Amino acid sequence: MVTELLSESDRIRARRLIEAAGLRFEDDFDNLLGVFEGRELAGVGARAGNLFKMLVVAPEFQDGPTLGALVTELMRAGGHAGHDVFFILTRPQSVYSFQALNFEPLVHHPQTTLLEFGGGLRRYLNRHAAWVAPGTNGALVMNCNPFTRGHRFVIEHAAPQVDTLYIFVVREDRSVFPFAVRKRLVEEGTAHLRNVRVLDSSHYAVSSLTFPAYFLKDAEEASQVQMEVDALLFARKIAPFFAIHKRFVGSEPYCRTTRLYNDTLQRLLPLQGIEVEEIDRVRAAEDAISAYRVREALRNEAYETVRLLVPDTTYRFLMSDEAQPLRDKLKIYQRRH
Repeated sequence: MVTELLSESDRIRARRLIEAAGLRFEDDFDNLLGVFEGRELAGVGARAGNLFKMLVVAPEFQDGPTLGALVTELMRAGGHAGHDVFFILTRPQSVYSFQALNFEPLVHHPQTTLLEFGGGLRRYLNRHAAWVAPGTNGALVMNCNPFTRGHRFVIEHAAPQVDTLYIFVVREDRSVFPFAVRKRLVEEGTAHLRNVRVLDSSHYAVSSLTFPAYFLKDAEEASQVQMEVDALLFARKIAPFFAIHKRFVGSEPYCRTTRLYNDTLQRLLPLQGIEVEEIDRVRAAEDAISAYRVREALRNEAYETVRLLVPDTTYRFLMSDEAQPLRDKLKIYQRRH
């Protein structure tokens, strides 16, 4: 029987089972479920959004129905939360166990495999079939929290080099500006560029499903593997569909993680037939323009500085009544991205 592990003692037992399998226990989950055989914890699994993680079955129960029961209940919980597509990252030797449960591999990496249940990638691509354009196309993946003159500079530099430039706006709402606002500001700020198409990244670019770390104990190694999975997913699934032959990135003078991500793209994408060009950021007031500078200026009510850093379209929104709750939120927002 599958049950939710709510007591401290049950969670300690789950942690022991997970760590005995060589995985890291993470506290970031919506559900933590277990299967008991008598008084023994036979298996455990967690759900964070639509990502299943820390799925472990004790060795003596691995030939039984424990894994299938856990996955079924995790799907039920995820369905009640509104999800209809689910993901698992697992070690390569465990792939067949999840394929038997109708998960489809999306990316094979020497240290992990990303699998999906529910055909979400197929539906995402089919939904954008009308956006596919002939020629040599390019791409940018951007968060735009919010859209700045720096973002516009990179896009204006990239657009003339390709037939169609796709801007994938990161969909995950882990930023102070919600996805719908970020995407709208990109659309408004690039409306003058005829060959630019703005769309969402869904789950398939720079999302938490390509950036979990529980399956590797070394944090530095985990970070690198996660970036490589993200790059390979883009190269093998997204780029071929949209005929993308070139990916552009903005230089990153501040954030080490973003610099490492750019380095990963530059190392891996050419091996997949995709050219990578890094574009130097434009500067204002003797410093590189960044969304972080915009948020800091808004926090300090330095609105003339904001005007210097963002296009008119973004500035009008930021000064509007609609944006007042976001300006208030920025007073306590601490993250760089």
